[in-house]
Amino acid sequence: MFSVKPTKPTFKSYLPPVQTDVKKSIEPPIKKLEPKLLPGEIVVNEANFVKKCISNESNQDDLWGKLICTNFKVSFIPQDAPLKQTPQLSHLLLGEHDIPLTCLELVETVNDTKGKKKVLGSNQKLKFNPSELILYCKDLRIIRFCFDEAGPDSAKKVCLAIGHYSHPADLQLLFGFEYQGRRYHETKGGRANGSTPRVGLQTPTFGCPSDWDREIKRTGASEWRVCSINENYAISPSLPEYIVVPVSLADQDLKQFSSFFTDRRIPLWCWNHPNGGALVRMASITDPLQQRKIERIFTAITKSHPQRSEVFRSDLDKCLPNIQEIQSAFAKIRQLCVLDPFEESEEKWFSFIENSRWLEYVRSFLRHSTEIVYYLEGKNAPVVLQEEEDRDLNCVVSSLVQLMLDPHYRSLSGFQSLVQKEWVMAGHRFLDRCNHLKKNYKEECPLFVLFLDCVWQMMNQYPAAFEFTETYLTVLSDSMWIPLFSTFLFNSPKQRALHLMEFAKSKAIPQGEDQVVYFPPVWEWSQQFSTKDQTLFNNPMYIGKGVQKGEVKTFRRTKKSYSSTVRGATTSVRNGLKGGEDALPRRGSLVSELKPDFSPVKDESPSERFFRDWFSRPADLQGLLIPLLMPSHVVLWKLFFLRWVPEVCIPSGGPITAFHKLSQLVDEIDILQSQLRQYKAPAQGSMPLPSPSGPPSDQRRMYFKASSPDDPPTSTDCLTSSFPFTPAGNLCRRTVYGTPISKFLNGAKIWLSTETLAYDAV
Repeated sequence: MFSVKPTKPTFKSYLPPVQTDVKKSIEPPIKKLEPKLLPGEIVVNEANFVKKCISNESNQDDLWGKLICTNFKVSFIPQDAPLKQTPQLSHLLLGEHDIPLTCLELVETVNDTKGKKKVLGSNQKLKFNPSELILYCKDLRIIRFCFDEAGPDSAKKVCLAIGHYSHPADLQLLFGFEYQGRRYHETKGGRANGSTPRVGLQTPTFGCPSDWDREIKRTGASEWRVCSINENYAISPSLPEYIVVPVSLADQDLKQFSSFFTDRRIPLWCWNHPNGGALVRMASITDPLQQRKIERIFTAITKSHPQRSEVFRSDLDKCLPNIQEIQSAFAKIRQLCVLDPFEESEEKWFSFIENSRWLEYVRSFLRHSTEIVYYLEGKNAPVVLQEEEDRDLNCVVSSLVQLMLDPHYRSLSGFQSLVQKEWVMAGHRFLDRCNHLKKNYKEECPLFVLFLDCVWQMMNQYPAAFEFTETYLTVLSDSMWIPLFSTFLFNSPKQRALHLMEFAKSKAIPQGEDQVVYFPPVWEWSQQFSTKDQTLFNNPMYIGKGVQKGEVKTFRRTKKSYSSTVRGATTSVRNGLKGGEDALPRRGSLVSELKPDFSPVKDESPSERFFRDWFSRPADLQGLLIPLLMPSHVVLWKLFFLRWVPEVCIPSGGPITAFHKLSQLVDEIDILQSQLRQYKAPAQGSMPLPSPSGPPSDQRRMYFKASSPDDPPTSTDCLTSSFPFTPAGNLCRRTVYGTPISKFLNGAKIWLSTETLAYDAV
């Protein structure tokens, strides 16, 4: 007798064993990845199992999720939320992984297997299945997605959709027109009589005579008046409907003179100095033979001056870089800061920065603006800025001159009114210069970014003179690429009016409704950010008003005011300068480029004497400000150019550390002042005890709040030099096995040369 040995089963199951315990078999529901859509926003295409690359170094932090293209943005929804959340600016209209379609500079698809890549545009075909999608953004981000696990058809379709919808055929196809129409009707029920009062809107639009009248009165321009000859854009399509002209010029004369200027742009008043000198901008004269006829305009400008001073004319086309040179410099500095890996360029990085010429051009605009300041302040003369079309270089210089001379424009509301007046209503071609429709790259030019960089240079040198912060300037530049606001969408006031009129008709908006209501400007920041996040715009060091005996007194400018408002201040802000810079280093300015010795000399010119006198006194933060112009003083705007670069991100370092402490200090002062006011208030019955926490949280000015002794210590480990932005996932360059492409290719060349030598030896 023998027993048969049972045979082993030949089939092996790879399925997990069936759970017998009911409790164990219950699994959490699968997370449904759905995008947050705005009114009027629709999903065009999507792909699942997409990987978003977070770092160049490793893939352990990469995110898996769904990639979505809508008619407004590219959105990535991660399957799992990141464990470590870092504080950053939270946008109310965009998620952390969202990119507006108008922000896309280049849409590139790659197939690693076939070694192919293609830049996508409108109505294009893709002959290979993409393994990667790289999005180069206008705000300097580089976003990279991989389709290793995604279906090839869905990957191809979502890439083609992104390429197509990022190249709109017409201005009306930008998502802002659909969104604002839906938003208007959805919020109509909350408005009385179909109209919303402009509560809290402190920025004038300069679309009505009253805004110009207030500016005339504020600057004391008594010899100038508001003129309506351009109503309905009857004279020039690129000028505002209402302009300011000399009192001595009749409307009929202005109509006659307009035909002698490019685009019929008659001279446009910008600002008046307290001494009576006017700052005026104008386009080129089309026919030089008519020069004598328009002398009456310059005579009228001279008559508007109390001393009848002669007009100084400055032709910006002859002394400043043109738009092609500025665009080329920006492309080079962008290549260096964002596209090229730091390992390749760090040895000669500063030389490369200098060779890009971007900082040189920033210095050129600041220098020329200070020269104009000299004629207005030092020579007491009216100034006319001339440019061929009066819509590019004039915008930069006229704004900088007013920023240096008038402290009103260094406040937040004043700065916004300056941009509205000198850029938006003066007809800067934002649509072409931003290239929103991606039709003419020759017209593209970051002039507004260059202006913001110039402003930052002054803020960096005089940190207590500006009410706003560099975060505000950076956010303002980012807002150019969000097509939901009327500020940066159009080339001229007429184009804006025509498109918004057509938009109102198509969306059944009542005739006569205020454009600010149904297509608001960017200045209503509550559309984008919470009240708390908007406090990041407030500079804790700002010295805007004098304080005396517990009361705020308004500052009144005088003709020659050199008194310092920061006498006795610490060395970190002495003379309004950043760091430990004394009055001595401040001599390295415009005049020191001419004379190395700052002491008076016999052959000193009036302009040299003017700048020497100014730099020898403490800076008045509520008076004239002149920037330092030596190459060592004009530096790279790091938060704008390097905020996405992981290699230069400093944990618990950078300017945010000082901003954090100063904000807490100012918040503590605000709390104490609030408590004092409660003590001083007339008592009714018994005096109420002051609130230990001070004002309500939504009324506090600072982002970082003061902590009481009872509060647990707050960690600042999450603060970095990129705050309030984060580099994680926002700058992921394409590499070859973790090695920069150029290094890989250079290594291949060396390998090939050594192999050739070896074969030759044999």
